[in-house]
Amino acid sequence: MKDMAKLLRLLSDPTRLRILMLLTRKELCVCQVMGVLGISQPLVSRNLNLLSSAGFLRERKDGKLVFYALMDRLPQINEKVISFLKDSLSSDRLLAEDLESLGDCAEFQKKTGKCDMKTFREFMESKRRRQSKA
Repeated sequence: MKDMAKLLRLLSDPTRLRILMLLTRKELCVCQVMGVLGISQPLVSRNLNLLSSAGFLRERKDGKLVFYALMDRLPQINEKVISFLKDSLSSDRLLAEDLESLGDCAEFQKKTGKCDMKTFREFMESKRRRQSKA
């Protein structure tokens, strides 16, 4: 029972849920998570570390970047939790916005070849201005 209580406490944080749901879609680096969620690097790293320690994530280094993804073989309880969360959050507005922002982040990186949050924020702001004029 203690393990279940610990898992539920871990998943009671909306930021961790958002990160976990993004990672069900694709592997992401820290800067991508920062850009999509609009939160600081220390906060992203802390939450990724907690999710990794709970057996949800694996990491891969590529130069200076660290990429995170769901573990290939999740513990059974984690697999059930992921399935439950995906079903329960399938129509969540915030998750839909996160997924749209994830697409914008991928578009930005493809166009610029960068993983730079200052430039990404400027890119997103100019995109919002263009959309509001249309």
